Amino acid sequence: MINSLLERKIDKRPDKVRLEGRILFLTEDPELIKRQLAGEDLPWDTKNPGNNPKLRDDISTDEITPAHYCFYFDETLGEIPYVGLKCGSVTPIGRGEVKRGGFVCAVSGKRRGKGSSREQSPYAEMCAGIKVVIAENIERIYKQNCQNLGVLTSTDFSLIDRIRGGEEIPLAEFTAGEDEITRQVIEYGGLFPFNVARMQKKVFLPPFKTGKRPLTLAEKIFARHMKNEKGEVGVAAVKPGDTGFAQADLRFSHEYVTPMAAIFFERYVGKDAKVNDASSIIFFRDHLTFLDEVISEEKKKLGLLDLATQLKLKQQDFAAKQGIKLHGELKDRKGSEGICHSIVLESYALPGQLNIGSDSHTPHVGAIGCVAFGIGTTDVFNSWITKDVRVKVPESVRIVIRGKKRENVTAKDFILKILSLDYVRSGKALAKVMEYAGEAIEELSVDERATMTNMAAEIGGFTGIVAPDKKAVDFLVERRAMDRKKAESMIEGLYSDPDAQYAHVIELDAAEITPMVATPGDPGNGKYVRELNTPVPVEIAYGGTCTAGKNEDMDMYAAVLADALKQGKRVADSVKFYIQFGSQETREYCLRKGYLDVFQKAGAHVIEPSCGACINAGPGVSTRPDQVVISAQNRNFPGRSGPGQMYLASPFTVAASAVAGYIVEYEPSSARELVGA
Repeated sequence: MINSLLERKIDKRPDKVRLEGRILFLTEDPELIKRQLAGEDLPWDTKNPGNNPKLRDDISTDEITPAHYCFYFDETLGEIPYVGLKCGSVTPIGRGEVKRGGFVCAVSGKRRGKGSSREQSPYAEMCAGIKVVIAENIERIYKQNCQNLGVLTSTDFSLIDRIRGGEEIPLAEFTAGEDEITRQVIEYGGLFPFNVARMQKKVFLPPFKTGKRPLTLAEKIFARHMKNEKGEVGVAAVKPGDTGFAQADLRFSHEYVTPMAAIFFERYVGKDAKVNDASSIIFFRDHLTFLDEVISEEKKKLGLLDLATQLKLKQQDFAAKQGIKLHGELKDRKGSEGICHSIVLESYALPGQLNIGSDSHTPHVGAIGCVAFGIGTTDVFNSWITKDVRVKVPESVRIVIRGKKRENVTAKDFILKILSLDYVRSGKALAKVMEYAGEAIEELSVDERATMTNMAAEIGGFTGIVAPDKKAVDFLVERRAMDRKKAESMIEGLYSDPDAQYAHVIELDAAEITPMVATPGDPGNGKYVRELNTPVPVEIAYGGTCTAGKNEDMDMYAAVLADALKQGKRVADSVKFYIQFGSQETREYCLRKGYLDVFQKAGAHVIEPSCGACINAGPGVSTRPDQVVISAQNRNFPGRSGPGQMYLASPFTVAASAVAGYIVEYEPSSARELVGA
């Protein structure tokens, strides 16, 4: 493999680019978008931005490429970009319209590309002719995916006039302010050609010059894993902004990403080439196990169910050929072995590791003191060659939750509160490490800490992490049967130094936080349940996914439903309540605890592990725009889980609302009553 790459001809792209084509402004007004698609070029005043129409903020990758279109893993994606984009209640962009419109640039507002790490989104834009993306700020994974593919990105709106004027723009304008490695990735037109140039010694890693300094927990782990200019693993210290390649302890991907990465690998490296160290790579079949139960007849006619099957088969074949462990479907019943994040936490990740995965919720395992982060398809396939990943050491934000939480408040309420803060909503936390600390965090179990680290993805953070302590040791001993002394030795030194530097510190009082919901449209739309002005009736309640399908989440669903049964209540007739395990280990836990009997008697529908409804691919999805859903999952972006109105909440709140028939707090008083908001 290496020899063939050493002989590959690799050149830099030209040092000036002329971007020939139209500019598509993704505005809040759907009529303005439709006029552009019909051929009108929208006037744009770059000198007086206040004169311009409002651009759409918070465009998620779910809107750029809705989940079901990600079953395509080839140039067909060029017909798809922005078909899920919502402007009010309107989706103004149809299939193929961007490609037919001759657009070379797409412009939007704040936090472009938030949400899923799916590289299908920038790949779809690229295949539709988009060569440059301009936005006020751009989410980390999406931006890195663009760079890896060769799509240019910028926050400089003055480029609009220059593109329209047909100017040749120096490539340096797109590399300005970037670190040395990112600059070279852009100059070579993507990560793979850069990595080939790296193997051919045409490019060199910058040396680490950072001297000894107080380090955050994440910085300590980065320092242990960064490669120096000689390619040796481990450097004395790092600081935010240092760039290089970090050696990964674990690399994983699921059936949404593995096939596209495998095709890239076979196309660019060779059909008979072998991955680097198959023993530290894991594949998962966890996203689309129940797709056939909810996919519409219209989508079946488009062949999307058949395409989803091809994803599964391609991953199976590549795993068998490469000798890679695949956690797949169950043999005796429908469902999967488990969701990737659930299994990686239960069975693989260790304190102090650096793990990468093809999913934005990879930070899940930060709950036991790992640096773990999501990457895109190109990063995945390159890591199969090099065993490392491009990293710019991020700044850290310390989030301290002091005091003692209320009995009906959970980690989900904490994270929904954090997501509602101006610091997060304004994008200031983008690409930073979220380090959670304080008495209220220390009291949380590892399962609950995983909810906090998992949803660093919704913050737009690089990752989330909690310093490993006795609870992390207990987790490894009880859930992995690890020797206690061995587990204790793993966490030694894994804490932030007293004088470590942070970009920002957020302090919250746990006692002031009551049960939260995020209202439809964005996880940042947080408010207290008791602030809902009128009762909100629900038709669907969903408890599951990596975020809320863990053992302790099941404890919460069971506690609420057991209370309801004692009071002669069960799930309201007007509500369908779905409970989905995150893994087979959690299912076995529920069997041991007798929860399945409680769930059944209370009227909940129990589902085998899968990502399911969270990605519009399993029971629990909405089917009508007016349908109200309350869900314990992590995201409620438009269209992500069906066309309905989705509220996010904790397992307690979801289960209590399923029983009441409308959104309520769970109030564990002495009588353990369910009380309304």
